[in-house]
Parts: sequence; structure tokens; C-alpha cells
Amino acid sequence: MTPAAQGSEGSGRPAGRDLDRSVALETDVQDLARGDVAVQVAGDRGDSWLRRVAWASAPVLTFVVLIVLWGVLVAVFRVPDYLVPAPQAVIPKLYQARQALWLNTMTTLREIVIGFAITVVLSIPMGLVIALSLVARRVAYPVLVFIQLVPKIAIAPLFLVWFGFGMQSKVLLTVLLSFFPLLLASIAGFQALDTRLLYLTRSMGASAWPTFWYVRFPSALHVIFAGLKTTATIAATAAIVAEFVGSNAGLGYQLLVATGVLDTPLIFAILLILTVIGIGLNYLIEAVAYFAMPWQRTRQ
Repeated sequence: MTPAAQGSEGSGRPAGRDLDRSVALETDVQDLARGDVAVQVAGDRGDSWLRRVAWASAPVLTFVVLIVLWGVLVAVFRVPDYLVPAPQAVIPKLYQARQALWLNTMTTLREIVIGFAITVVLSIPMGLVIALSLVARRVAYPVLVFIQLVPKIAIAPLFLVWFGFGMQSKVLLTVLLSFFPLLLASIAGFQALDTRLLYLTRSMGASAWPTFWYVRFPSALHVIFAGLKTTATIAATAAIVAEFVGSNAGLGYQLLVATGVLDTPLIFAILLILTVIGIGLNYLIEAVAYFAMPWQRTRQ
């Protein structure tokens, strides 16, 4: 072998070793980077899980704090039980009157659910018709506004004359009290669509039904669900008011009986049940909205 060849071979070996070292170093760096990314992803998942648990437990912790604060204030200011009972007097009352409370709660819940369902079936389609039809807006909407302006409590005794003390009068008053807010929300939701999207769908040859189902209806859902939350709260209140007017069953009836005998712990127990019903309805509507509007999840 010539000296030149030996020299080139000798100089090639260090270059090869340097290349192997650089490749090994680059591989180690890539492995470390993958490990850092994996740790970061695991940490993000852990933080996300903790945030979800914190958000889910926040309402419960809020009510726990309020109940504790309630008990502390009653004890500090020595408020008599016939005015504001302590929580330790209300919770046992829930257990003592559990059978009557359960039966009356089921009665009130049926009135709320049936009245709310009828309101949804009537208000949303009527809101669509009024939003899209000028004739309906001119003819039907003023009549509905007039019906809304009539004081429902004043005509509630007529419902007792017409329908008796049964569930029909309570459901009718619940529908009348909760109908108009959802109607307004439905009209606003169906009118909120940008007209440029309608021009776009028409230019693409879309007919009326696909335009409604894929464009107008989804764009109105967030307004409609906001109206549903308000309507559910009004429906719960309306059912209690209807039972106040005339009833022989339900939480409103039991509330009147407890007020008549100054059973303040029972009154607070009934109010606690009504609060749970209202919160439950609200969360149920939020759950339905979560699955009905998947495009809103990324914004939350």
C-alpha cells in the first residue's frame, strides 16, 4: 500500500468515528426530547384531570360553604328556630318527613316536567314560524303578547273552576307562565343567522330543508338552550305558584301546610328540595346542550 493510501485510510478512520459519535449524540438528544414530550403530555393530562375535578366539585363545595356559613351565623346571632332554623334542625326534618316529602316531590316534578315539555313542543315551532313568516309576525305575535300581559295569577282561580284541583290546572298555569320566554328565545335564535350564509347555501343549490337542518337550526341552538334554562326555572316556580292557588298535593301545598303550623324546619327542607330540583333541571339541560352542540365544546 502506498503512503498516500495509508494516509487517506488513517484520516478516514477519525472522520468515521466522529460521524458515529454525532449520530449517537443526535439519537440520544431525540430520545431525551421524546421523553420530555411524554412527561409534558402526561403532566398536561394530569393537570387537565385535576382541573376537571376542581370544576366539577366547585358547585358542591360552594353549597357546603354556604351551609356552614348559615349554621355559623345562626349560632353566632342566636336566631330562634321559628325564624331561621340551623342546618342541624333542617337535615333531620328531611328524614323525619321523608315519605310525605317524596310523594309531594313526585307530584310537583310531574307538573314541572309535563308543563315544561308542552312548553318546548309549542314554543320552539311557533318561534320558528314567527321568525320566518312575516304574516305570522303580524297576526299571531301581537295576540301572544296580549296573552303574556294578562296576569296569570289573577285568572288562576278560573283554571280551578274549569279543570278542578287536579294536575290539569297546574300544568296549564305552568305552560302559560313559561311559554313566552322560550318563544322569545326561539324567535331570536332563528333570526340570528347571518343572511350571507343563506345566500351562500342558495348559490350552492341547497334546498330549504338542508339549509334549515344544517345551517339555521344549529346556529339557533345556543340561544334556544339559553331560553330552555330560563324556562325550566320559571316552570319550577310556576308549578309551586299553581299549587299555592289551589291544590291538595305537591311541595307547594306542603309548604302552605308547614307555614300554617309555623314548622320552619320543614319549610326550609322543602325550599332545599326545590333548590335541588332547579339545579338538577339546569344541569340536565346543560348536558343535553353539550351533546347537541359539539362545536361549542372547544370554546368552553
